[in-house]
Amino acid sequence: MRNITRIGFIISCILFGCQLVAQAQPAGISQSSPDKQLSFYMRINADNGIEYRVKYKEQAIINWSPMGLVLTNRTISSAKTRISKIKKSNTDETFKWLFGENATIRNNYHALMVDLEQDEIHFNIEVRVFNDNLAFRYLLPSQKALSPSRIIKETTAFYFNRPYTVYRHNNESVFSPTPVNELNNYSDFPAVLVSPDLFISVNEANNDSYTKTMIGRGDITNSLAVKFGKDTVDIHGDFHTPWRTLSISSTAIGLCKNSDLLYKLNDPAPAKDYSWIKPGKLIRDMTLTTQGAVDCINFASKMNFQYIMFDAGWYGKGYSAEFDQSSNPRNVVSTIDMNKVTGYGRSKNIGLILYVNYVGLRKYSMDSSFTLYKSWGIKGLKFGFVNGLTQDGIRWLMTAIKKAQDYGFIVDVHDNYKPSGISRTMPALLTQEGVRGNENDPDAFHNTTLPFTRFLCGAADYTFCYRNQNDSFNNTLLSKKLQVSKAQQLALTVIYYSPIQSMLWYGRPADYQLPGEIEFFKYVPTVWDRTLHIKGEMSRYITVARKKDNDWFIGSIANEPYQTDIKLDFLDKGKTYDASIYEDDGKGGIIKSTRQVNANSKLMIDVSPKGGQAVMIRHR
Repeated sequence: MRNITRIGFIISCILFGCQLVAQAQPAGISQSSPDKQLSFYMRINADNGIEYRVKYKEQAIINWSPMGLVLTNRTISSAKTRISKIKKSNTDETFKWLFGENATIRNNYHALMVDLEQDEIHFNIEVRVFNDNLAFRYLLPSQKALSPSRIIKETTAFYFNRPYTVYRHNNESVFSPTPVNELNNYSDFPAVLVSPDLFISVNEANNDSYTKTMIGRGDITNSLAVKFGKDTVDIHGDFHTPWRTLSISSTAIGLCKNSDLLYKLNDPAPAKDYSWIKPGKLIRDMTLTTQGAVDCINFASKMNFQYIMFDAGWYGKGYSAEFDQSSNPRNVVSTIDMNKVTGYGRSKNIGLILYVNYVGLRKYSMDSSFTLYKSWGIKGLKFGFVNGLTQDGIRWLMTAIKKAQDYGFIVDVHDNYKPSGISRTMPALLTQEGVRGNENDPDAFHNTTLPFTRFLCGAADYTFCYRNQNDSFNNTLLSKKLQVSKAQQLALTVIYYSPIQSMLWYGRPADYQLPGEIEFFKYVPTVWDRTLHIKGEMSRYITVARKKDNDWFIGSIANEPYQTDIKLDFLDKGKTYDASIYEDDGKGGIIKSTRQVNANSKLMIDVSPKGGQAVMIRHR
């Protein structure tokens, strides 16, 4: 890859004659991970066409399973397919990632590129095998025989060697653990499969020009298959499908350690200065008035937040008409003096992020709108109600994100769009929703499931809600009370990764008159230098520790009684730290305690069901 110092070399290159017909291609078409624990095999079967299988620690995890694409005028995968060339290579590189869970990411894999021919069609299957992860995709070079053509089906399937339970979810739904053989509806990526001693995540990377694909029950027992959602896929020029990925672990918490896989499967950003991209925390102005924004700016400055937000309703005909085609996102409502707000924000070093609905973004010229926003001094954009379900919607979204980045805006994409590692190529895309967030009043089961599922895709804007001193939100939009404790809410800001964190989502600055309860929000960062997923079980409990500069933050949450201790041996040896521990007081509030710790200390965790513990460890 360009612009990255790589330590990589080709270890072998084997050429096969173009006339080779592999009716039962031997298992010699294979590639293993650097640690030799994970292996990918491929063959051409006389009856079924292209097939693959996967072994992990010498066990067959996926039996021979179909690969291929069905086009409008042909099927790419049949006994007539010929292998013309096989190329193997190794890559071991480390790249910086300023907006992630770790400041650097090691990208170490063994690759396999298989060139194939079928009639007059040429195509490739590219495979990368990492330690505990693998990925493959289809490449369709530009050629006359494929112009024009559409992909109407992907035949990729996963024939597992045993029964699993899949944590089914779709768009922003709750999770429904379902036996694979009883799965009657499609599930979004990542599809996480659970058995007593093995955990598998089936995911997708680098979807920049495809359609939304999902996972459904396959055609044999214990199998899943890739399913299309709302449309087919138009092929233009040199075309690639998204990567289909597998992450495998003997523990649930082991899956979380693979959360940077999707970044490895996307190209690096062009070499430019990205220092203007600033992660941070925000509070939105609920009043949509100049004074309300000023109050939020003062609060943000006091709380070490970096942004405020005008959400839906700041432009055109207001909140109730945001889907109206004539609601112009360049016309500010009369209650807001935009220049006064941004000017005051600059004086306090607080930026303003604007929400813009998909309708307004498509109806009116983005160049015209973005030029105006730039003149106002806007720092970021939140795209609302985007179409992440079709090829047209995804392609448009990629164009819109790139254009926003070119104008110098950070971006937060909301509603049904889920990430696939694109942020590595377009780093201004700091976060996105694609999650059943806190405004939906999720329970502790949901909260303790998300780290092992949705967050394997990347950052999620969870829109944290937090009860004020009156145990409410002072907002008619959310009449329900949260089903988890305040300490769990604090801890989630460590456990849930997002370079932009939306805090106190339904709160106003005046609602929070007990600063000690929300003190943790003031100090917790949003991007990290190092992350340790320490302990955790699906839907039960989790503990995550993250480092920023010289400080550590630890979050623990539970859906059941959770008592344990963890060693603090990740602290620098020979140094003393001050630990501030925020826990539930048993009365609906927060109790804080402090102690000195070092690398020889242990942290006791005693969390009640629906509760949590948040810890800040700062170097003295």
